[in-house]
Amino acid sequence: MINPKKIEEVAKQLSENLPSGLKQFAGEFEERSKQVLQNQLQKLDVVSREEFEVQQHVLIKTREKLEALQAQVDALEAKLNSAE
Repeated sequence: MINPKKIEEVAKQLSENLPSGLKQFAGEFEERSKQVLQNQLQKLDVVSREEFEVQQHVLIKTREKLEALQAQVDALEAKLNSAE
C-alpha cells in the first residue's frame, strides 16, 4: 500500500519550493500535487512489502521442494542407469 504520509511530504516539498510569486497558491498547489501523485501511483502495478515478503517465502519453499524433487529424480535415474 502507498504511504499517504509520504505523498503529503512530497506535495509539501513541492509547494515549499514554489517561486515566491506563486506562494499564495501553495495550499491549492499542495492539494493538487497530492491528488496527482496518488492517481499516478495507483496506476502502478505495485505490491505492499508484506505481500512481497509472503510471495518471497512461498518462492523459497517452492525452490526447496523443487531441489528435493530434482535430487530424487537424479537418484532414481542413477539407480535406473546402474541397473542396465
